[in-house]
Amino acid sequence: MDKLDKYRKIIIELLEPFTKLKYANADIENEIICDVSGDRYLVMSAGWYKNRPKRIHGCLIHLDIIDGKVWVQRDGTEHGIANDLVEAGIPKEDIVLAFHEPSARKHTGFAVA
Repeated sequence: MDKLDKYRKIIIELLEPFTKLKYANADIENEIICDVSGDRYLVMSAGWYKNRPKRIHGCLIHLDIIDGKVWVQRDGTEHGIANDLVEAGIPKEDIVLAFHEPSARKHTGFAVA
């Protein structure tokens, strides 16, 4: 298996558990949206708060594979999806924390671009 196929497999396996999350204060359904040919992977959340009539809709996680690296565009998790990517076998030098401005990335311990 080549590097990109390995990264795609890891990403999909890591995102799957987010579809089973239960929330105490809201009825939310998370779904994975994968554009494998474009190397874009998202977990989208949609639902309603339980105690008030407010809609929830947004992106929990957004990952792209760009030039052989995993770009974390959005990370709405507590633990940090980048940590999960490292634990699953993707080296830090192949992970870009894109939600940090480019000049700050050199201080993250991950790739800058």
